[in-house]
Amino acid sequence: MTRIASLALLLSAAALRGAMAWGAMGHETVAYVASNYVSASTKSFFQDLLGDASADYLAGVAAWADSYRYTSAGKFSAAFHYIDANDDPPSSCGVDLDRDCGAEGCVVRALQNYTTILIGQKASNANLQIAAKMIIHFVGDIGQPLHCEALEVGGNDIDVQYDGDDTNLHAAWDSNIPESISGGSSQSSAKSWASDLIKEIDSGSYKSQAASWISGLSVASADKQTSTALKWATESNAYVCSTVLPGGVSAVENKDLSGRYTTTAQPVVDLQIAKQGYRLAKWLDAIVAAI
Repeated sequence: MTRIASLALLLSAAALRGAMAWGAMGHETVAYVASNYVSASTKSFFQDLLGDASADYLAGVAAWADSYRYTSAGKFSAAFHYIDANDDPPSSCGVDLDRDCGAEGCVVRALQNYTTILIGQKASNANLQIAAKMIIHFVGDIGQPLHCEALEVGGNDIDVQYDGDDTNLHAAWDSNIPESISGGSSQSSAKSWASDLIKEIDSGSYKSQAASWISGLSVASADKQTSTALKWATESNAYVCSTVLPGGVSAVENKDLSGRYTTTAQPVVDLQIAKQGYRLAKWLDAIVAAI
């Protein structure tokens, strides 16, 4: 096989990966949580950059990268949405950047790269907008456990059912389980879910945890950006062993996951959405402070 043919095959395989970590509604929820915690200067900066003075300025672009990857201009970014941890769930989970981030890129490297671009402020305004949209999206992606796992193409090749409908494990975590929490797939569902999560962060079960979620967060250098993103990916990946596939593939394959499995998964999904929303706010604050 020629080098060009090999590359084409690689890109084609990357494009087949699950499209939407958390689905559009989940990404919007992350963005709405973040909107509540960004500083006034950060809000002003991103509203100006994105050309949107509404309260939806982050949520309105949160799922953009999932559409962009399917355009001719954006197909290069397909592999940026995940990192293929070549571990051995449920026996062992773990992310190794050198092992798992291929030549085509991964979410850890992409988050670092677009953060560096945005801080540098040397790109065109259009490319700075793209960098911002990518960051908003990838901070959400990295919190979805199956976006930090290689097994069965991040769960895309594990057939399951949900409420009697055929789907796959990745899609169940992207959309079915989040929607079982929010009650729908609309932007209003995202707002409502975000409101509930914000209450938990401010005065509920997450209040004592929130500070730890951003421990070590730094955009001061490319290495620090990578280190922070890798920490988040490793944390997400650990849930593949503990919650996503604790009994291995055979425990979920061709099973309906809408009952007990979802009940067990919901607290993890809630937590990951809350974490990544809070982290996104502090990441964006750090970017604006560094410019």
